[in-house]
Amino acid sequence: MNLQADLLLADIGNTYFHVYDGKKVEHLLYEDAIAKYKEKKLTYISVNHHLGEQIEAITLWKNISSLLHIPGEYETMGVDRKALCLSHTSGVFVDAGSAITVDVVEEGVYKGGFILPGLKAYEKSYKGISPVLESDLEEGLDLDRLPRTTKEQISYGIIASIKALIDKHCKGQVLYFTGGDGHFLSTFFPKARYDEMLVFNGMKSALKEQGLTC
Repeated sequence: MNLQADLLLADIGNTYFHVYDGKKVEHLLYEDAIAKYKEKKLTYISVNHHLGEQIEAITLWKNISSLLHIPGEYETMGVDRKALCLSHTSGVFVDAGSAITVDVVEEGVYKGGFILPGLKAYEKSYKGISPVLESDLEEGLDLDRLPRTTKEQISYGIIASIKALIDKHCKGQVLYFTGGDGHFLSTFFPKARYDEMLVFNGMKSALKEQGLTC
């Protein structure tokens, strides 16, 4: 398979269908993505098992999930996380989507990671405690001072706790962010790098490792 011909790459997640067309990344609903690309060659990975039969039936699409492996991976590790970890030989990789996944790679070997609720799930949990705690996150929150409003205090409780856990495991490594809330979350980490191409770069790396050209 030559990726020059199969230019389209897709990461099929739990919430959205992410497509890279060689120039930009689109984030689409499943039905919109299938309607738009079902007649085109597309190479994809998927963590959405509910769409299995539907997308496997599209003959122009090729699933390369089984090609992605990293030393140290565990049996049930999501293929999207493997792709993230293959994008660079070392680093801490944060995917802030429906869930927040954090993975550590050192010299090409997966060292472990952890999973947190996504920011929207955190917000929903506060609303579930009491309607008066329903709130959006505060942009530009100052984590160096103790907040004095409910909105700031909720935001502080969510963001500061996430930041503390990620900081604990960084140990001087480069910190990479991706995902729908990745850019927002990265603003609370000095020198963090946001890159929506991480998964696709990992896919390309895996294909090159298999001797397939990009």
